[in-house]
Amino acid sequence: MDDMTNYRRTDPEFARRMEHFTFEEVVNEPGQQLDGPTRWLAVAAALMGCQGLDTFRKVLPRALDEGLTPVMAKECAYQAVDYLGLGRALAFLDALNEILQQRGVALPLPGQETTTMENRLEKGAAAQAEIFGPRMQDAWKNGHVNRWLAANCFGDYYTRTGLTLAQREMITFCFLMAQGGCEPQLTSHAKGNMNLGNDAAFLTKVVSQCLPYIGYPRSLNALRCIAEAAG
Repeated sequence: MDDMTNYRRTDPEFARRMEHFTFEEVVNEPGQQLDGPTRWLAVAAALMGCQGLDTFRKVLPRALDEGLTPVMAKECAYQAVDYLGLGRALAFLDALNEILQQRGVALPLPGQETTTMENRLEKGAAAQAEIFGPRMQDAWKNGHVNRWLAANCFGDYYTRTGLTLAQREMITFCFLMAQGGCEPQLTSHAKGNMNLGNDAAFLTKVVSQCLPYIGYPRSLNALRCIAEAAG
């Protein structure tokens, strides 16, 4: 089980229960299953959100073997910067680059950007409006941070290819859920997910599959935010 197998030697009782719950019970729970790439994309984002760098290193090879593509992983790491900040996100990009190069993946990967420095604000505001509704089209005018949010967060990252808009909203939900203390934003992005077709049932599956990595308190908070967004 990648680096997780070390615990079978040093902590056999823990390893038996941990592996059963994480890789058998949760993954195969009826009604809570996700396809491999989607599950690992959510888990990768959640590990970034909770700062689980060591665990990220342990499980990423398995994730890549089970359908998470290098492009998907890179796009997740790039977008994490907006929700975690450079201070917490760059270590994951470094780890990802190291693992990809160890696996013989040539870097840089093919480019995915679709905006220019001249149209990033316009395109970012359009992405915000697509996710959250027409009222967001001019939200960037409400101060410089809102302008940065539209141009940088949405214009620089959400407009990139490599992940769909719905996948990008899902990983944002995971970043917020896993770091905790962001429940107002988590509720807002739960609603944004729903607007893009990631309904409450799907988001509940995402929480369920991330639970072993982020624990019960933040998972329960996320389920409450899903219920509030759907209410």
